Amino acid sequence: MIEWLQDNETLLWWMGLGSVVAFAVSLVAVYGLLVLLPADYFRQEKSRPKPFGQRHPVLRWAVRIVKNLIGVVLFVAGILMLFLPGQGLLTILVAVMLLNFPGKYRLERWLVTRSGVRRSIDWLRLKAGRQPLVVDP
Repeated sequence: MIEWLQDNETLLWWMGLGSVVAFAVSLVAVYGLLVLLPADYFRQEKSRPKPFGQRHPVLRWAVRIVKNLIGVVLFVAGILMLFLPGQGLLTILVAVMLLNFPGKYRLERWLVTRSGVRRSIDWLRLKAGRQPLVVDP
C-alpha cells in the first residue's frame, strides 16, 4: 500500500486539489442559487415559466446547454462529496435544480421537504437576510 501511495503521489495531490475545488465551487453555487431562489418557489404545483423562454431560440438553447452542463458537473461533484469533504446533498439539490428532465419539479419539492435539507437551506437563507422557503406539505 505504501508503495502504491509513493508511486501515485501526483494522482493523490490532484485528487486532493479536485476535492478542494469542488468544495469551493459547491459552496458558491449552493449559496448563490439557494439564496436567490424566491421564498415561494416550491409553493406552486408546477414550476414557473423560465426567463429565457421568450428569447431567441439560439440563445435559449445555448443557455439550456450551459445550464445542464453545469448541473451535470455539480451532480457528479455532489455524489463525490457524499464521500469527500463538502455539502453533498445540497450540491445534488442545486444540480437537480439546474438540470432539465421530466418530473424534475416533483423531485425538487420532495428533496426540499427532507428535514435536514430544509433546515440547511433555511439557515443559509436566514444568514443572507432572506425569508425561509415556504413549502406546502
